[in-house]
Amino acid sequence: MKQETLIAGFGGQGILLIGQLLAEAAMRQGLHATWFPSYGPEMRGGTANCTTIYADDEIGSPIASHYDNVIVMNQPSLERFGPRVRPGGTLLVNATMVPIRAERDDIVVSYVPTGELATESGGEKFSNVVMLGVFLALRPELRHECVADAIRGLIGKKRPELIDPNLRALALGREHGAGSAAVAGA
Repeated sequence: MKQETLIAGFGGQGILLIGQLLAEAAMRQGLHATWFPSYGPEMRGGTANCTTIYADDEIGSPIASHYDNVIVMNQPSLERFGPRVRPGGTLLVNATMVPIRAERDDIVVSYVPTGELATESGGEKFSNVVMLGVFLALRPELRHECVADAIRGLIGKKRPELIDPNLRALALGREHGAGSAAVAGA
């Protein structure tokens, strides 16, 4: 098993954090993992993306040209990275910020109302973790408890008061992902 995932959006949306949480959860589960961030000189408002790869075996390169999964949090990221999902792969789109639809019928596409779901967990700043929860529902290779432990470990170090809202956002995202049928080309 090997999963290559690209996460992309604006700086400040927690893009890099999603990738770090995936890599940390994979390592906690005993898998090999890489995390490769890429961002412009601007901290917020510029573009940010990262590639996280996790696998049973050693990983030869931390980057890829095409991906099993792409998570996009804004429209420019959908336009740039949507075509790089492998046929049969998964594309998660932040429907709160992306009004357009992916024009692919060879992949599974899920449009997630992250803003609405994040507000239920404590605020729109938790949209990234909502999307991570949806990802876990659609790609269940990583165990929920490993991701929850990664949240406690990575977020809890600096901001322990944000652990519970992030865990709620993760659970809401997973629930949404499990309850909504992701339809190829939808």
